[in-house]
Amino acid sequence: MKACVLDHPKPVRDRPLQYRDVDTPTAGLRQILIKVSACGVCRTDLHVVEGDLPVRKSPIIPGHQIVGKVVEHGQGVSEPKIDERVGVAWLNSTCGDCGYCQTSRENLCDNAEFTGWTKDGGFAEYVVAPAEFVYKLPSKLTDQQVAPLLCAGIIGYRCLRQCEIRDWQGARLGIYGFGAAGHIAIQIAKARGADVYVCTRDKEHHQALAEQLGAAWVGDAMDKPPVSLDAAIIFAPAGEIVPQALKALDKGGQLVLGGIHMSPIPQIEYQDLYWERAIRTVANNTRQDGREFLAEAERVGVKTQVQAFSLEEANDALIALKHDAIKGAAVLVVGESLEF
Repeated sequence: MKACVLDHPKPVRDRPLQYRDVDTPTAGLRQILIKVSACGVCRTDLHVVEGDLPVRKSPIIPGHQIVGKVVEHGQGVSEPKIDERVGVAWLNSTCGDCGYCQTSRENLCDNAEFTGWTKDGGFAEYVVAPAEFVYKLPSKLTDQQVAPLLCAGIIGYRCLRQCEIRDWQGARLGIYGFGAAGHIAIQIAKARGADVYVCTRDKEHHQALAEQLGAAWVGDAMDKPPVSLDAAIIFAPAGEIVPQALKALDKGGQLVLGGIHMSPIPQIEYQDLYWERAIRTVANNTRQDGREFLAEAERVGVKTQVQAFSLEEANDALIALKHDAIKGAAVLVVGESLEF
C-alpha cells in the first residue's frame, strides 16, 4: 500500500514525510482492517512530524482523524460489519484495568496507545485499529466533512465540558485560535445558546471564518474581548496567550488549554488568577466523549469547512497548517471515489 512515512522528525519546510510503498497491515486479535478514504490533518500531526512530541515509534505513519470502511475482521471481532463506515481517533487503545480506566478516565491511562504517534495512523491506504475503539459516524456528512470531527471536534467538545458552564444560554465563551477545533466548537457552543468571542491572529482565513460562523466579536489573538468571559479555550499552541486570556475572565472563570503541546507560558500575576479563576488542561479524550460529541454534532447539524489534499500532498497540508493557511480543516483524500 501507499503511505506517508516519517523516518525522522524534521521541520515541515524540509518535507519530512516520505510517500512510498509499505506492507499492508493485517487485522490481529480484536482488530479490524480499514480501507482509508479520508484522514484529517491535525496540529498534533504537526507536533509529531516536527518532533515537538517525543518519538514513541519510528518509523511512524501519522494521522488520527481516519474515515474508511471495514474490509477485514481479526480474531474475536464481529462488529462493526464488513463494509461499514467507521472512524478512528487519537485514543487508539487503553489497558482497561488501571485506576483511571476503572473510573471513567481512560484518557489518562498510563498504558494508552495513540493513533499516528505510538501506532501507525491514517496517512495511508489501509490502517488497523482495535474494534472497540472505532466510532460509528453521522450519515449526513461526507467522508471529508466528518474526518475533522474525530479529533478537532472531540477535543473541542471535551474543552467545552471542562469550561464547567452550568447554563449555556447567554454564556460568554472566548476561543483563542480558530483552526479546525475552533470552527467546530463555536457551532456547538452557539447551538447551546452561548455568545462566542474569538481571538485569532489570522485575518484572511480564521477571522473571516469566525465572523461567518456567527461570532459575537472577533479580534486579534492578543486583543481583549469587549466583555468579561465566563470561560475561554486556547486552541493555539502559544503560551504567551495564557496571561492575556486570564485577564479576560470574569470571577470564577475557567481557562481551558486544548492542545497537546504549547510554547512556554510567561510569568502569571497572581491577581489575574485570583477570584477563583482556574487553568485546566485537556488530555486526550474518552470514548464516551467521542460518542456524545458525534451524537450532538449530528443533532445540531455541525458542518465542517475543509480544504482537501491528496495523500501525496501531506507535506503541503502540514506546511499550510503551520502557516495558518487553512480555512477550517485540512483533509487528505485517500479513496478513489470521493467528491470534494
